[in-house]
Amino acid sequence: MNRSALFLVLAFSAFAAQASTTQAWNEQRQQMLKACLKASQFKDAHARGKPAEFDDQVGFSALLIEGVYPQKHMQQQTGTELCLYDRKQQQAFVSEWNPDAK
Repeated sequence: MNRSALFLVLAFSAFAAQASTTQAWNEQRQQMLKACLKASQFKDAHARGKPAEFDDQVGFSALLIEGVYPQKHMQQQTGTELCLYDRKQQQAFVSEWNPDAK
């Protein structure tokens, strides 16, 4: 194989590996979003910002979810939850998020 052909094979291989990695990350983010929205107690829940993706040693991603409290006494107030997503187990855990709480 001459050098030009080898270069083309290596260039396309690197491009394909990068594309599949990006696709895999996008699929994982979609799985995380679906799991977090399902775990949320809110009506009309949606992501607030982009996820924080921790190192694989930690194995979690975090995402803020915003929505409307479903309880009648909350009178359609909006709130925020913190969703921690376990990438290995593909499970979402939510907790009320109030950055002003002491």
